[in-house]
Amino acid sequence: MAGWPKSKRGVYFNSFSPALSGKAAKRIREKMRTWNIGRWTEAGIEDVAAQANPALRGWWNYYAAFYMSEFKRVIAHFNDILGKWVVRKYRRFKRSRAKARTWLRQLAERAPELLYHWKLGVLPSAG
Repeated sequence: MAGWPKSKRGVYFNSFSPALSGKAAKRIREKMRTWNIGRWTEAGIEDVAAQANPALRGWWNYYAAFYMSEFKRVIAHFNDILGKWVVRKYRRFKRSRAKARTWLRQLAERAPELLYHWKLGVLPSAG
């Protein structure tokens, strides 16, 4: 039974779990795409952070109060956008999104304060 919570005994039951709606998640991802960060090849990570951090902080404060795991999946989409940005910005990652994600993960571990969601533990996947 997809979408139903499971008790400690393994029995599915009906309950109310306030969470980010699919409509809101779609709206957040669309807003991230409108920033067109993948095309900012002249910008540095600091410029990207200056653009994204206010929105990330606001979404986090509003939507993450309840079903955190659901919201983290939506915010992790921004890490995918950053991976595409890295591939376009740095020639050494051309045609290698895996290496770009690894580099981005290392950057997030070195400087988690750059982006709001990195500071809270939503790091890019490596490789």
